[in-house]
Amino acid sequence: MNQIDWGSLGFAAYKTRTLVLCRYKDGQWSEITQTEDFSFVMNPFAGVLHYAVSCFEGLKAFTQKDGKAVLFRPEENASRLARTARYLGLPAPSSEMFVEMCLRCVNANREFLAPYGHDAAMYLRPLLMGTEPKLQLAPPSEAVFVVMCAPVGPYHGASMKSFSAVIPLNYDRAAPKGSGSYKVGANYAATFRPYQIAHSQGYNELLYLNSATHEFIDEFGSSNFFGIRANTYVTPLSDSVLPSITNKSLQQIALDLGMKVEKRPIPVEELAEFEEAGGCGTAVVITPMSHIDVKPVLEEAAVQSTYRFMPEGQVGPACTKLYKTITAIQKGEIEDIHSWCLKV
Repeated sequence: MNQIDWGSLGFAAYKTRTLVLCRYKDGQWSEITQTEDFSFVMNPFAGVLHYAVSCFEGLKAFTQKDGKAVLFRPEENASRLARTARYLGLPAPSSEMFVEMCLRCVNANREFLAPYGHDAAMYLRPLLMGTEPKLQLAPPSEAVFVVMCAPVGPYHGASMKSFSAVIPLNYDRAAPKGSGSYKVGANYAATFRPYQIAHSQGYNELLYLNSATHEFIDEFGSSNFFGIRANTYVTPLSDSVLPSITNKSLQQIALDLGMKVEKRPIPVEELAEFEEAGGCGTAVVITPMSHIDVKPVLEEAAVQSTYRFMPEGQVGPACTKLYKTITAIQKGEIEDIHSWCLKV
């Protein structure tokens, strides 16, 4: 294996050693297996290829200060995957099976786990997909559940700094009462084209409003939204927002730090009242925002309004403290009082 430069890793697919997988057929899961073959053979009529019958998770493993490896809150990911699987009509692995396969994946790929002291981690990607050959519009009775991993650095390719975002009023992320609160692959695919446009204009993120009325903030294309005002952590309450495990953790950390927490609908105009704003999720951890533009048509130059929080690149005190606290827990630098880290 080539020596990994832990200080220059981005967030990308990286060929590791082993996949951990299990197959569902005839009403039961097979034995868990491990393979170094990263290719899949499936029938071209497999439901996942036609109807996007798939869902996934993302979680991280860390090497802590004492040299031990941990997974961060894997039971929460297991629960969220099961919820999404039910929505899609897919068979879901039990929480015990989910966690066991994640632990096996870490142990089988130890050389890809970043040593303590680096701003890097092992990212695990559990993937569940329907593989039954099917043309009917019905849930599949055959599935594959696979856990893969990759060494990753910061999502945006550098240590935490603030970025710009845009609200594209001519795009919606999720329909009311649709799949927005589930981690299905198609939710993310729908953001690729607007992301491409936004990135070409210098924006790092897309922030979506509720599709029904465009009155309230929903979430970023990659992560949940939060804002800081008057020592209060504010995050949207919406049926279309994915329940982020990082956001859930940050809400508890905010309380631990003596802040207030509000989970409620956030009118878009309230952006003007926030001292800080950012995105949060497993991949990004925290992405502070310097400013957020509102554009009636993403493809056009006109900007309807701009909400500013920090100078470009700078990070506010609340985002800094929240980031340092959650990463210190993950790295074993401070006490894990909520028992979030599972030893590998």
